[in-house]
Amino acid sequence: MKRCISIIFLILSIACSYPYACAQLWQPDVLGDGFQMRYVDQGKDYSGPVRSTIVRKQSKCHNGKGILYIHGYNDYFFQKEEANRLVDSCYDFYAVDLRKYGRSITDSNLRFQVRDMREYFPDIDSALQQMHKDGVRDITLMGHSTGGLTAAYYMTSAPDTAIHRLVLNSPFLDWNFSGIKRKVGIPLISGIGKLFPHIKIPQGKISLYAESLLHSRHGEWNFNTAWKTEKPLPVESSWVRAITKAQSNVRKHGDRIKVPVLLVHSDHSIYGDEWSEDFTKGDAVLNVDHISKIGKKLGKDVTEDTIPDALHDVFLSPRNVREKAYDSMFHFLRTHP
Repeated sequence: MKRCISIIFLILSIACSYPYACAQLWQPDVLGDGFQMRYVDQGKDYSGPVRSTIVRKQSKCHNGKGILYIHGYNDYFFQKEEANRLVDSCYDFYAVDLRKYGRSITDSNLRFQVRDMREYFPDIDSALQQMHKDGVRDITLMGHSTGGLTAAYYMTSAPDTAIHRLVLNSPFLDWNFSGIKRKVGIPLISGIGKLFPHIKIPQGKISLYAESLLHSRHGEWNFNTAWKTEKPLPVESSWVRAITKAQSNVRKHGDRIKVPVLLVHSDHSIYGDEWSEDFTKGDAVLNVDHISKIGKKLGKDVTEDTIPDALHDVFLSPRNVREKAYDSMFHFLRTHP
């Protein structure tokens, strides 16, 4: 017995000498309440070692149905209520913190750094492989904001055939600019991003959307502000280029999406530099008209549901509003078996 224990400790000590090897074991997640997480070593890129993180909470139904959630820019998975509603409805819930975001950030990473949105595809593939290993065969891919763009882009490429539905929560399908910024600024920065990928692009100093979410400000939610900062951090010119290329691809090849799509978003956008109660009743990040115009063309079976007074993340809206979003999502899941 002692010899067996010694061998086990020897194996563990050898495994732990390799990057992320020990971290790849399931462990309790920061959300508690039965959520688990594990890292996935994604090798190296132009910045050094990278990893993604899979978060899961399994239902007791064991019916082979599951959800895979992809977060947005300046974000990570923290939507515990949304996950629990799905788990309670017999869906195994999985989320991926993409490389250089949230749980996946390492000391060597520049957060949000990306040069091509396809860099995220292995992160998605790893989570799908885990779902298959866990016996999930009927998968709904869900993406919010930039995660919605990533999910749509993934589905126009080489999607996993076990993905049967796509839920897009206020997807980032176009830039929320007008005039010279839209027609000249974005193409110019995108072009520069190819030659000079590290140029820093400020994202402004306004944190009104974060204020509409945080419990300590005007919202209902608590999240790690080191992972989801209150004020947007600068991005690189290559990030702008990557987003623009993905948006262009989705617009051109949206008809490649063969699964039913649910498109949910607010009924209006909010603009301004000073706080008002309006920021608790609309999308303060994207242009909802852009979302609707482009989103309705993603595939041949699109269900669009406009949620009055919803926030950018419709499932983080005030209670009476997000209940309408939940009704929409569960109706879609039931009616698209």
